Amino acid sequence: MTAKIIDGKVMAKQIREEAKAEAAELTSKYGMPPGLEVILIGDDPASAIYVRNKGRASEKVGIRSQTHPLPATVTTEEVLDLIDKLNADETVHGFLVQLPVPDQVDEKALQHRISPAKDVDGLHPFNVGLLSQGEDSLISATPSGIIEMLKREDIPIKGQNVTIVGRSNIVGKPLYMLCIREHATPTICHTRTRDLSAETRRADILVAAVGVPQLIKADMVKPGAVVVDVGTSRVDDPTVERGWSWSGDVAFDEVKEVASFITPVPGGVGPLTIAMLLKNCVKAARRLMSGEVQA
Repeated sequence: MTAKIIDGKVMAKQIREEAKAEAAELTSKYGMPPGLEVILIGDDPASAIYVRNKGRASEKVGIRSQTHPLPATVTTEEVLDLIDKLNADETVHGFLVQLPVPDQVDEKALQHRISPAKDVDGLHPFNVGLLSQGEDSLISATPSGIIEMLKREDIPIKGQNVTIVGRSNIVGKPLYMLCIREHATPTICHTRTRDLSAETRRADILVAAVGVPQLIKADMVKPGAVVVDVGTSRVDDPTVERGWSWSGDVAFDEVKEVASFITPVPGGVGPLTIAMLLKNCVKAARRLMSGEVQA
């Protein structure tokens, strides 16, 4: 058996086209485009590239985009002041603080200060609480993208054993709750899981989101399982000119011979994350413009 490789780029293009149509509808009806803004603290190269890609993707679908660069020496209070301004700005329908932030900045304080109505990262406790109760909310883009990907590939979720390796607030935990919403039976594994291989071999759907290159080997995967690789690590690679390449959490070449479906790195979950962020922005804009919610 050789797994079918899920092309996240093709799927992301479809989602962006849907977001573009929705953005055009809102712009026509309310006289302004959806607005997505990003607070970027410091000069981390990876964060800068990711934010630039978000901006370009936004503009292509008709979402007004702006980045607010702040120095790495900024204080928590200074960032909170900017968040308050964005919360009050009626032309801003969604915004986020690009992670990670410098050590002196209180990440939780920032996340808690963002209006839940504009929290396109889905990290505010209010949105997390709605998700846990199965209510409509803004949900983190990566886990919602994974569910969307499975559905668009017609991969059954209901009744399936889903093992998630990684318990982060932005992927593992919200994905766990989304799986419950979809009537799956999820399990979360982490650094203190006693027998990781035993847990992963139980999975009909295995999601690796821990940031450890090549952690998941073929003997850790149930034959015929669906394997979703969320990990993205930069590793030394003397075979390419730049000297490094991206690696996922899954040993792709060997696992693809065991799985039924598999996502590559890059080109799998990554493109869906930005596409679903755009969908979140359009959703936030629709709710705010219509008066369904207040900032």
